[in-house]
Amino acid sequence: MADDRSGGRNGGEGGGSEGVGVPQGTEGGMIPVTVNGKDREVTQGATVRDLLVELDLHPELVVVERNGEILDRDRYGGTEVETGDRLELVHFVGGG
Repeated sequence: MADDRSGGRNGGEGGGSEGVGVPQGTEGGMIPVTVNGKDREVTQGATVRDLLVELDLHPELVVVERNGEILDRDRYGGTEVETGDRLELVHFVGGG
């Protein structure tokens, strides 16, 4: 039996609210946030780094704006996503 509450991995795309987890062993309820203009649910206690990893984004290649302010990369792992946060994620892609 599958548990639909995990949110699953889908490359960060899809409609509706999607859940983002925290490392195993961490308990918490779900909180609402906005990521790139889309409503999502994130497990309470998840860090910005947890969110990026769940979305299959490499934290070193992403700029995060949190509530209108750019977040330093070295703070991703220590910054918890909070109820109502508005996050804009800009992922750099190389190419030729």
